[in-house]
Amino acid sequence: MTTLGFVFRSVPHGKAVGREGLDAVLATSAYSEDINVFFIGDGVFQLLKAQQPEAILSRDYISTFKMFDLYDIENVYVCAASLQERGLTSDDLLIDVTVCDSEALTSHLHACQRILTF
Repeated sequence: MTTLGFVFRSVPHGKAVGREGLDAVLATSAYSEDINVFFIGDGVFQLLKAQQPEAILSRDYISTFKMFDLYDIENVYVCAASLQERGLTSDDLLIDVTVCDSEALTSHLHACQRILTF
């Protein structure tokens, strides 16, 4: 079966890209068990706890990331350098993730036959 990679690179609010990416991951999980999800660059903000999108009249879809367990999405990787550059740690994130250095992240990305970026 084809391993699919979903890469989140953009901030969560102001654009629909993050929400569309999350919808794509959840929908794909109904057809495939080989899903890897990556948060790189500003994409790490997608998983930040205690967001208040209603303050800017945006929809709160962030809590939906907690549903990854229900959809059997287990391979969730976050770039260690991206966290560090933004003054964040894995404790600041909404869900449990695997924090990877650039070498490990690249290795996981290369294991994917198809990659979609959001």
